[in-house]
This record gives sequence, C-alpha cells and structure tokens, in this order.
Amino acid sequence: MEEITRDASLLEIVSTFEEGNAFQKITQKIIADQRITEDEALLLFEKASLGLVGLLANYIREKRYGDQTFFNRNFHIEPTNVCVFSCNFCSYSRLYAHREEGWQLSMDQMMDIVRSYDNQPVTEVHIVGGVHPKMDLDFFCDLVSRIRTHRPDLHIKGFTAVELDYMFKKAKLTTEEGLQKFKNAGLQSLPGGGAEIFDPQVRKQICEDKVDAMGWLHIHETAHRLGMHTNATMLYGHLENYTHRIDHMSRLRNLQDKTHGFNTFIPLKFRNKNNEMSAVSETSITEDMKMYAVARIFMDNFAHLKAYWPMLGRQQAQLALSFGVDDIDGTIDDSTKIYSMAGSEEQVPSMTTQELVTLIRQVKRLPVERDTLYHVVRTFPIQEEKSFDLNLN
Repeated sequence: MEEITRDASLLEIVSTFEEGNAFQKITQKIIADQRITEDEALLLFEKASLGLVGLLANYIREKRYGDQTFFNRNFHIEPTNVCVFSCNFCSYSRLYAHREEGWQLSMDQMMDIVRSYDNQPVTEVHIVGGVHPKMDLDFFCDLVSRIRTHRPDLHIKGFTAVELDYMFKKAKLTTEEGLQKFKNAGLQSLPGGGAEIFDPQVRKQICEDKVDAMGWLHIHETAHRLGMHTNATMLYGHLENYTHRIDHMSRLRNLQDKTHGFNTFIPLKFRNKNNEMSAVSETSITEDMKMYAVARIFMDNFAHLKAYWPMLGRQQAQLALSFGVDDIDGTIDDSTKIYSMAGSEEQVPSMTTQELVTLIRQVKRLPVERDTLYHVVRTFPIQEEKSFDLNLN
C-alpha cells in the first residue's frame, strides 16, 4: 500500500512540473521498472526541468536503497604521471619525452605505501596512472603479486583499459591472455577510467592516440568473462553534446545487459585548468546534477551511480545524493593528483572515515561502508550516539 501511494504521489507531482504526455509516460515507465529509450533520455536532457529529473532519479535511488549512501575505505597508488599519450583534456600526465617534469615510483616506494596502511581497516587499493613504456606488464604483475602476498585481504583494483591495452600490445599478448596473467597475479577488478567519450569524432579531438571505444569495451567485456568486475566512466562537459552522452551510456548499458559485470557508473566532470582545452568552459552545477539524474534514469541495469567527490567537491557530492547518486567513493587517503592538477576544489583529496560519515549524515542520508563489490561492511547510524565507538582510524 505504501508503495502504491508513493507511485501515485510521484505521478501527481510530475503533472505539476511539466505539461504533455511524454514526461508522464517516462514516469510510468520508471514506476514500472521499465527501460527508457535513447529518445526519451534526450528529451529529459533537453526539455525536462532540473526539478523533474531530480525527482525521478531520487525516486529510483530511494526505491532501491532508501537513504543508504555507500563509501569504502581505500587508498590510491599512482605509479607515475609520465605517459606516452597526449590527451588534450589531461592536466595530470607528462609526456615521456619530458619525463623529468613528472614522477615515477619504484617498486619499493609503492610497497611502502601499501605497508603504511598495515593494521588499518582499509579494504581496497586502487592503482592507476600514466602509461610509462618501462613500467610494463611483468613489472605491474610483480607489484600486484607482492601486494597480494603482503596483504591477502586487500582488494586490488587497478589499471585502466588505456594502460592495459598498451601493456598487452607491448607484451604481444591477447586481451584475454594479458588479463588472465594479471588475474593469476592477484588483480581482482578494473577501474573505469579511459572511457572518456565513445563517439569517434569527439574522441579524435580529445584523445586520438589511445585505445578507442571498441577496444575499451572489449577489455571490459573480456574481464567480465574472466569473472572480474569493473567500473564504467564517462567524461562529460567538454566538446560532446547530449547525443554523444546518450550514445556512450547506451553502449555501456548494452554491454551490461550482456555481461552484468559492471559495479557502478561514474560520470566524471571535465576540468579545464592546466591543459590543452582550457578555453572550454566547465559545466554548471545545474548541468552536473542533470547529468547524474539522467544517468540514474537511463542506466537502469547499473546497480550503483557514483559521484567521485574529489572531482566534484564535497558540497556538490552531497547535493548529488538527491539526484540519483548512492555512492561517493571512499576515503582515498593519499595525495591523488589527477583532479587537483586540473583545478578541482579538492586540492588535498583525502577524507578520514569520520569526515565521510559526517558528510553523508549532514544531508540526512545513512552512511554504509562497503567493500569493492558492494558487500556491506558496516552501517553507521544517521545520528551518532554519544557512546557509539566509530572505530574510524
């Protein structure tokens, strides 16, 4: 009865937002857990108010998870920002020809980072960086193996499809052979980076020389077939239009129908500082929130929608929790530079668990610590009890 009342209320409220049958039809589909079309997604982008898409996205979010908001305790390792590729939107990497301007961590330095979290309740290490020609497949398999031996309980998530494509080609291995080698070493899942935008014409303008859409999708499909879960991303707010965004999300949605291997979808906001696309204006907060909302409505077969707080900033990440987002990533706990170098508000993108829990509580959501695969580790009360031991070290 409560669900019927909520559905009827949603339809009634939607009728006050917009005139016409199109939005009523979309709302009825959402209530019935039916998929919206690409044309309907375009209509939401172009014609729907922010209030309407926010209402619909939040309905989906709360129907699935209530007030639960997920995060994990993780840390990042960035092996290098030296890269053989020259993406126009990137503020982070330094071309191999100018590698003296960048950094390159040794095996010992990276293992020192891992050891610095000994006896701390982190559940994931995230490894991603530039594409360095001398840090090859064998080097990184050795790193993964050492981490697995040192701390078997730590979930190892690492290497974008861009990094993997380069490593596999250099090693003269097929995608399946390369991924199997990584899996044997202890790699458990892949991040979603490197997807950028799939449209070939836009991709040619922003990242022409790295793996294309078909290659990115093939790597992730192969990982899923090998039993490895992955994430998916989309870089938005640069040269693309709404049609390009929908095409990108549709390709991901189709692959998810086939493999069910994606954990979460992460829209990533383009930042324009210190790169070759500084003349391109950044999107507004309104546009950011609409992007999240439409993604939640369209990506019906993705269980989770993540707002990466170091990219958005803390307050906007909080706001996104009312526009379909149910996950804000993790503690990060290091000096991640990918977004701070591009002008993100978070110049020191690290939060303690206490800070993350407080951030979520401030907007009346329920903090839920998860592991990489979204198994619940711990649920924190919305209101902290005086005697409640958070154990947040």
